[in-house]
Amino acid sequence: MRNTILLGGQTLGSEHQPCIIAELSGNHGGSLDRAMAMVEAAAEAGASAVKLQTYTADGMTLDLAHGEFSIQDPQSLWSGQTLHSLYQKAHTPWAWHEAIFNRAAELGLLCFSSPFDLDAIDKLESLNAPCYKIASFENVDLALIRAAAATGKPLIMSTGMATLEELEDAVNAAREAGCVDLILLKCTSTYPSDPAESNLATIPALRERFECQVGLSDHSLGIAAAIASVALGATVIEKHFTLDRAAGDVDAAFSCEPDELANLVSESERAWRAVGKVHFGPTVSEEKSLQYRRSLYFVRELAAGTEIGAEDLKSIRPGLGLAPKHLPAVLGRRLAHSVAPGTAVDWSCFQ
Repeated sequence: MRNTILLGGQTLGSEHQPCIIAELSGNHGGSLDRAMAMVEAAAEAGASAVKLQTYTADGMTLDLAHGEFSIQDPQSLWSGQTLHSLYQKAHTPWAWHEAIFNRAAELGLLCFSSPFDLDAIDKLESLNAPCYKIASFENVDLALIRAAAATGKPLIMSTGMATLEELEDAVNAAREAGCVDLILLKCTSTYPSDPAESNLATIPALRERFECQVGLSDHSLGIAAAIASVALGATVIEKHFTLDRAAGDVDAAFSCEPDELANLVSESERAWRAVGKVHFGPTVSEEKSLQYRRSLYFVRELAAGTEIGAEDLKSIRPGLGLAPKHLPAVLGRRLAHSVAPGTAVDWSCFQ
């Protein structure tokens, strides 16, 4: 497994704070001005990257309204819409891509996209996209995966809904097509998703099984699941982003607002620092606290030659005397010199 992966100018890996990706999706509401404002807000919040989705409605589905071409689940955010009308509403016009890429670069943000067909990869290659993201619903499209991998660019792939067998097929397709830098994102493809179905414990299992970096594409509300993923080794966190949930854009209901994104950036860094590395013993900053541990002290005035009994000393703070574990070895010894109450017990006190 590569310990670090370079995405544009950003380095991913356990030795670096998590890469926070703001997914713009269709929350621009059909306005380029709003899309630009989202990029600016993501940069101000401290995100590492912004991500687009590159598709057309005709490239995604057929313009039909019957049966399986419409969303009939009453629990769905998009119930009653046809697939074609939803994708037509949510897509990011291809003519906007260059302007969004350029604005992100001006602000120091990584910008890339999820292609949904081969034409989309060609479009993104013309913009010199630094990497590609395969969405959960496309992780069974091996031809798309191979085409993205064949560019030689890093590949990020969400794992929503995929069985282990399907993931093995997808990963093998990517690697056989030339992918060297692969990042899998644990994902639950419901909107919003229930944190109880996040199954973040899968993150280290994915890393071990596929020997690659792993992150989280999170559709749950809030940032708790995302922060928890850092403790399990997530190096990338993707969250859908909106300027205002109340605006009611296509994915707004499960997207984070600018203040939440800023909180995710700061708290994920704090969590990453807290994970640290395996360590035993005092840290550098703890060393000054060692003096306040318990240790053995004489509690009575005792003359030289006195045989020490349990009533003559006590385990108290501070910690400048012998460790309490030495009490049995001290009892019964004779003093080499007199001691006053509050004298730290030391081996030199005894004959």
